[in-house]
Amino acid sequence: MNILHISDLHFGPYHWKGNNEILLKKINSYDTDIVINTGDSTSDSLESEYSDAGSFLKNIECKNVLSIMGNHDKYSKKSHEMFKEYIFNPEKLIYPPTEIGFKKKYLFINKKNIVLNEYFSDINYLKTIKVGNKTLLAVCIDSCYFQEDYGLVEESILDQLSLQIADTEYDTAILLIHHSILGKTGDSLGNSQSVINLINKHKIKYAFCGHTHRMDLSQVYNLNIKHQFTQFMCGTTSSGSIVFQKFNMFYYYKNVGEKNLEIYLIKYLIKGNNLEFQEERIL
Repeated sequence: MNILHISDLHFGPYHWKGNNEILLKKINSYDTDIVINTGDSTSDSLESEYSDAGSFLKNIECKNVLSIMGNHDKYSKKSHEMFKEYIFNPEKLIYPPTEIGFKKKYLFINKKNIVLNEYFSDINYLKTIKVGNKTLLAVCIDSCYFQEDYGLVEESILDQLSLQIADTEYDTAILLIHHSILGKTGDSLGNSQSVINLINKHKIKYAFCGHTHRMDLSQVYNLNIKHQFTQFMCGTTSSGSIVFQKFNMFYYYKNVGEKNLEIYLIKYLIKGNNLEFQEERIL
């Protein structure tokens, strides 16, 4: 199966000045079974930004487009409702077993202070996708705090995810998360080891993230259980903030779950009214 990976679209004031239609045409030129979007679709969680990001994502021609929340997508108390309305509405959210006793701030928004349709603010879900005779399981995790850049996954949600994964039949499992689980900077995940434990327990082969606007590929092998997984960090796909990488980008992964996996980096710069693309095979 073939996967295309975008991240950090940042519709709003951080969005680039490039031509979205040209970018969409390029994205749609790839033979993809799944497109994954690893968060920060908006800049400030405004409804207009959610609407614009949703329109962009809906113009991706792949029938399977999966999105998760980024920290910029969680600045409003209605962020989770707007995400489900404009970006992606999972068939079934993963809930913790109770509504009290969490480390993660605003996991449940106080019903006394605000009127919402849904007071559980995280977007965690599983999605199975059939490609040919293979089944892909996407484990989609919300690592974002309300109005903070720091990342944390609520432990009780990881427990519930683990139970659901164990009860699901699949051939290949991937994990989507906004924050890096292998990062060495303050941009990484606070309880990354807990997520790594989930990956190792269920033999997940690939993890995909964004957030830093940097590209990075890291591989970890656990000698005790003899399991190896790879983390793909995608730089920003359409943000003006490209100071670290100097270009916008996305990844294309061909033959995911097979021995002949191929990885392509597509980077591009704004050239007048056009975009200049450069494709590089890196595996």
